[in-house]
Amino acid sequence: MEAELQTQVAFCLTGRSSDPALRAVDVASLRPALLAPYRDLTLLRYDYPVVLVERGDHDVMALSAIVDAALTAAAPGEDSERVTRHVLRVEREIRAMLAEGMRDKLSVLWDAAAQRLGASDDELLRDSLARVRPPIAIDGIVADCDVALASSLLTHQWTRCEQRKSARALGIVTRLVQKLDNILRADHARSNVARSAENLRSSIGPLHGELFDFEAMSRVLTQGVPESGLSTARRSRIEDLVKVLKGQKFWASTNAAAASGQVCAFDSCTAALAAYRERLPAAAAVARAMAVAELELAGEFRDTTRQALFDTYDANDIDPSELALFPDLLVRVNLRELDGEQTAALQEIIAEGLPMRILVQTDDILDEGQHASTAHPSVPMRTRQLANSAMGLNSVFVLQSSSANLYACRDATRKGLVYGGPALFIVYSGAAPRHESIAPYLRAAAAMESRLFPAFVYDPSAGSDWASRFGIDGNPAVSLDYPLQRLSYEDAEHQRITQELAFTPLDFFACDSRYAHHFAQVPRSAWGTTMVPAAERLRPGVRESIDEVPYILMIDADGLLHRVIVDERLMREARRCGEMWRSLQEMGGVHNSHAERLLAQDRKERAASAAAATAAPESVAPPTAAVAPAASPPSAPVADAAQPDTDTAYIETPRCTSCNECTTINNKMFAYNENKQAYIKDVSAGTYAQLVEAAESCQVSIIHPGKPRDPGEPNLDELLRRAEAFR
Repeated sequence: MEAELQTQVAFCLTGRSSDPALRAVDVASLRPALLAPYRDLTLLRYDYPVVLVERGDHDVMALSAIVDAALTAAAPGEDSERVTRHVLRVEREIRAMLAEGMRDKLSVLWDAAAQRLGASDDELLRDSLARVRPPIAIDGIVADCDVALASSLLTHQWTRCEQRKSARALGIVTRLVQKLDNILRADHARSNVARSAENLRSSIGPLHGELFDFEAMSRVLTQGVPESGLSTARRSRIEDLVKVLKGQKFWASTNAAAASGQVCAFDSCTAALAAYRERLPAAAAVARAMAVAELELAGEFRDTTRQALFDTYDANDIDPSELALFPDLLVRVNLRELDGEQTAALQEIIAEGLPMRILVQTDDILDEGQHASTAHPSVPMRTRQLANSAMGLNSVFVLQSSSANLYACRDATRKGLVYGGPALFIVYSGAAPRHESIAPYLRAAAAMESRLFPAFVYDPSAGSDWASRFGIDGNPAVSLDYPLQRLSYEDAEHQRITQELAFTPLDFFACDSRYAHHFAQVPRSAWGTTMVPAAERLRPGVRESIDEVPYILMIDADGLLHRVIVDERLMREARRCGEMWRSLQEMGGVHNSHAERLLAQDRKERAASAAAATAAPESVAPPTAAVAPAASPPSAPVADAAQPDTDTAYIETPRCTSCNECTTINNKMFAYNENKQAYIKDVSAGTYAQLVEAAESCQVSIIHPGKPRDPGEPNLDELLRRAEAFR
């Protein structure tokens, strides 16, 4: 047994073993214990598939919710059990059809599913479906949780939002044109041209025209009456306004994109930016016309003051409230396509506050185009950096979620689509081609459950403080490091065992064949008391023992339970992920260290006051002795307000959010000052690689690695390339 323990310890420390009993994990057959029951999602009722509703109050609804509502409305009565059973069979068949690759509207899929189940030959089935089908008034494309879901769902919601906005804008333009036309018609009615004999004759018509002397009538009507109430300049101005407003192509119908004749959805940030700049002069002209028209109708336009202002009106003068009326652009890009040019365009869009909705989809969070193709494990960083840089501007709506959670956060998505500034949606689809054995929904849900890809929303319009703007409520069990689920199984003595099991980043890594060499399957005969659940070793502050071997539970295709040990390299990455999650918790107001410190101090002061009151004679309070304040530690240096030397490593200390990322990497190189904000304590106490890693981990991108001090450090070319983003 001692030899087996040493073999296991050696694997955990080095990731290598010569013992044939320690088998590599076969991802195709073994699954993390909590994922094992969900091999066939067509047998489950959950949020997916969803229906992209064509019309009505809802943009999107879950198929299961539509079916439940139809069953309630049908009120089957005595036959309710039979009707419910038949309808749920149709729902399950639709899921199976989607799994086979079929895509169509709900009405088409419903009829096809009924046909496949033999409704034409089964009278009872036909009767059940005939009762429930009429209440299903909702129709639209049925979308499953796959690689196309994020783009399809966001595009559909964006289209519905743009239709509603276009209808409102079209109503404003129509009202302005009608009222301006009324001014022109009224002025024309008072003109000599309108009172001429020819005009009077045409207004009466040929039937009774011989009864009137139109020449005499014209002389009477024009005698002593002023010709017009409008000056030539004002009439010309109003005519120009009507021409511009009638000629605009932004809102010629309730479908803004189709009306404008322009593409409003793009698959490239650079193309979207170019299109926005191209249409901006036309938008400025329409916005100017609308502003002048409102002043004209209110009688507040003054030639001497207003004309000079509007003569110089251009794209730079459009107010954000005016720009919000125009159709927004939608950009859909995949993270793997975000090269330098695309990334620069994306950053320009959000930095300038342009009203665009940007979907950045990643299909493989363990391979974001950096180093996951090598043996080095890493948590997702590029998406994290995108979100942090956008939130750092304080004016960008940011939503991060996995595709498994998109339906649940549909209201937040809608808020982002109608937000007045830029909105960034970062979505993990879970649909990497190399992981076809596990459904995208499961991988996407597992990424959130394991805290590798947590959900959060930053809404600048929700309030003026961070607590109002930022939320992590979309994650499961937000107060815990990892959600706990019950696992029941039968042990070797045929006893039923139930235990609480945490789903950690290690479980997610175990689903990926690229990380299989970091795990080793231990035969049951070698299970010992020194093996401990890996989740216990991931808890902060846990004292590690070299004789303890961390493991996770996995289940094979036959339902047999296995223990799989994990090497230290992957354990470090899982701990890093846990630190990032705890930092996100603090940002979301959960386990906030500052708040907890204040609460502890308040409890201490209350306890001291209660003790003093108990010790005092009668009700007279004893005099309070003056206590000299404790000497403050010397202030740590902060970043100079002047332009820093970009060759020297530095931290923008005043912007630090106290996330512990850098101090976790090297607490000798990085330290906190008296305000719990980070600074570089000793740049020589670590490597340049640690500086770059800290910069990549920083939530608000305030660490600047500068240039390396040691020209002989390994992989400097690669490190300098990574550090370039933080110059």
